[in-house]
Amino acid sequence: MTVHNLYLFDRNGVCLHYSEWHRKKQAGIPKEEEYKLMYGMLFSIRSFVSKMSPLDIRYKLHYYETPTGIKVVMNTDLGVGPIRDVLHHIYSALYVEFVVKNPLCPLGQTVQSELFRSRLDSYVRSLPFFSARAG
Repeated sequence: MTVHNLYLFDRNGVCLHYSEWHRKKQAGIPKEEEYKLMYGMLFSIRSFVSKMSPLDIRYKLHYYETPTGIKVVMNTDLGVGPIRDVLHHIYSALYVEFVVKNPLCPLGQTVQSELFRSRLDSYVRSLPFFSARAG
């Protein structure tokens, strides 16, 4: 494990502090542009989540990316701990098994497999941190 960098922004998007440690890749743009891009991404995520749950804007974004570039993102409340294994299971046991290995599911398009959808729904509902009260 390593730490690449840290941004500290004020409420207006001004980068108050930036540090980097083991960062191997540079963005190839001026630091001020990088700060604006990072803050813009954070602002967009927050805006998106507030539309999903307007009463509670506190959330935890969990992200898993495969070597092939498939990205699995799950938003939860703050009480949910690390769920890398959950996201990996969604990818390997559900997506790969019911989409990638299915010749009727063209890759790179919206998943139309009802079997994938139902298995995913069952799996998520079986998780110990799943709660129907949030509906």
